[in-house]
Amino acid sequence: MSYHSFQKIVQDQQIEFIDFRFTDSVGRWQHITYTVEQVDENLLKDGIMFDGSSIVGWLSINESDMILMPDLTSMFVDPFTSLATLSVICDVIDPKTSKAYLRDPRSIAKKAEQYFLSSNIGNKVYFGPELEFFIFDDVRFNSSAYNSLIKITAESSPNSAAKKIKEGNYGHRPLSKDAYLRSQPVDSLHDIRSEMLVVLKSVGIIPLLHHHEVAPNQCELGMMFDSLTACADNVQKYKYVVHNVAHSYGKTATFMPKPIKGDNGSGMHVHQSIWQDKIPLFAGGDYAGLSQICLYYIGGIIKHAKALNAFTNPSTNSYKRLVPGYEAPVSLAYSACNRSASIRIPYSKSDAGKRIEVRFPDPTANPYLAFSAMLMAGIDGIINKIDPGEATEENIYHDESGKYPSVSASLEEALANLKNDCEFLKRGDVFTDDQIQAYIKIKQEEIDELATAPHPVEFKLYYSM
Repeated sequence: MSYHSFQKIVQDQQIEFIDFRFTDSVGRWQHITYTVEQVDENLLKDGIMFDGSSIVGWLSINESDMILMPDLTSMFVDPFTSLATLSVICDVIDPKTSKAYLRDPRSIAKKAEQYFLSSNIGNKVYFGPELEFFIFDDVRFNSSAYNSLIKITAESSPNSAAKKIKEGNYGHRPLSKDAYLRSQPVDSLHDIRSEMLVVLKSVGIIPLLHHHEVAPNQCELGMMFDSLTACADNVQKYKYVVHNVAHSYGKTATFMPKPIKGDNGSGMHVHQSIWQDKIPLFAGGDYAGLSQICLYYIGGIIKHAKALNAFTNPSTNSYKRLVPGYEAPVSLAYSACNRSASIRIPYSKSDAGKRIEVRFPDPTANPYLAFSAMLMAGIDGIINKIDPGEATEENIYHDESGKYPSVSASLEEALANLKNDCEFLKRGDVFTDDQIQAYIKIKQEEIDELATAPHPVEFKLYYSM
């Protein structure tokens, strides 16, 4: 997009501030805001200096200067600021090399797309994530030396059925594991989700649908698929919109995979397909109408799944979802229309709809890293013709046969597998040793913090021993 187009939006929308955004290693949006008068063509061309030493897992204080390089194609008018603000997503540049910073997630996504093109497998790769989330009325938590607390309140939860409410207890609530696609008044979050779709459209995302998910207070919004980097940008917008629309209703939204004990957790099922111009390369004459290329791609995902978990399921909480019994796809198998397999082949009447759905990721994932890692695993499967084995038609949510390999059981296991199985990620310098080691260090610190903190369950089990 040209500087002229940028100026036109600024003038037409009476913009007062320009907000420059980037994503850190763990997937959080960071930003710096300039007055519109300070943003000229030279600034947009040369980039914005900032202190990289304060970003978790990035630079030390003695080498802290970094550059934000705005991508004007990503512009959107922020729907939540009181004064007119134009937000622009940026790449991060290392001023010492004038190249993409090796730990910048968005730059890694762009390198993954370039590596895909260089592989000559196809010229288009699409990602379509389905993010689930919870909406609550009040959340209180604390973890300190002498205080450990989690208290979640939601008037639409089953445990509010006997609660005395000033305006009256309306009584219509879903039961645990019984909220999927329920209608109003049991689904009390319909209007919030509808507004979320309207706002998604305003920031440049094509919204598709919304519905209540399986657990009480659990929701899903659907959006159109896109290319890898653009889709990851959209995930960041999606989370931003969900958090802020919920906030405007006096509620709070979370993408934690497992905030509620004993009920379903939130996943981020990721649809993926490869094309050559207008030809869908995942369509063919093999199982479920798939091509051999697609089966090899599946083989790569299955082979590297335990290492992929470090990026697709990057929180300690992720593995409280990835347990049998809660519709969590822990078995590494593939199947047509079978949601118990970790890779599902959605039904489609046309070749254009042929794709795979990887079901084990969750929405704590940094989308740039998770999508890139899955693409690299799929490419490795195609290049090395990795056989995914036979498909399964049986329900394997509770599989105890040992017939199928499983995803990592903990973040520790995922990181250990990433250390031992990362060569496929480093092809084309997409991921680097520097980035992988820095990422592992961040995640190990998270593991250590949880491991060294007394847990309320431990008090329940051991206090009176």
